[in-house]
Amino acid sequence: MPCVSADDRVLSRSALIKSAGGAGLAVAFGARVRDAFGADADLAATCVLTPEVTEGPYWIDDKLTRRDIREGKPGLPLVLAFTVVNAKTCRPIKGADVEIWHCDASGSYSGFDSGAARGGPGGGGGPQTSSRYLRGHQRSNAGGVATFLTVFPGWYPGRTPHIHMKVHAAGADRVVHTGQVFFNEAITAAVYRQGPYSSHGQPDTPHTRDMIYAQAGGSRAVVRLSKRPRGARGYLGRIVIGVAA
Repeated sequence: MPCVSADDRVLSRSALIKSAGGAGLAVAFGARVRDAFGADADLAATCVLTPEVTEGPYWIDDKLTRRDIREGKPGLPLVLAFTVVNAKTCRPIKGADVEIWHCDASGSYSGFDSGAARGGPGGGGGPQTSSRYLRGHQRSNAGGVATFLTVFPGWYPGRTPHIHMKVHAAGADRVVHTGQVFFNEAITAAVYRQGPYSSHGQPDTPHTRDMIYAQAGGSRAVVRLSKRPRGARGYLGRIVIGVAA
């Protein structure tokens, strides 16, 4: 199974500051962020608690601690970096357990991919199969960053493309955030014109018609995407999550 390179695992302070400047943030920073990220953080707002939204019907209680969650699933590589901060102090939280899960290019979730349970309404009765692809946990580092290697998520009817997440408190089995993150629609449309997504077509639900997108904060819940460095295929996505620690 491919490993995440050092380039994918490590986010520099300057890269994090650049990510904080975009519309894809789930939290905005004020003057206090200078203590966490340095005096050159040119940021202007105050910290905001990331809105809570439903976990949906396809969460599975697993303990799969791993960066690479693909398990061979095809799709465009996506390195996804979550920075977890205290919404009151703006300080990064070390050791937070970040958990993510999402559907594959065809719209199926692992554990619910028996054929009758592909995306959309359903689930909720516990997993139906033993598959666990595109699920995993990572602990945040000293900078509050937890990084995953996955594939760009697919879609299913009635929802705009998204990735589910939870943040568990450091050193405790306590959930401090349940949320969903989203993607730039123009980039998503371009990705879906490629294989293996093209056979599934374009999503039927834009951001503006997805109620959970609005509940999650709208554009503040959109991951900031950039091309992966050194010619690597795929995208690097960054988002900052403010929690009540």
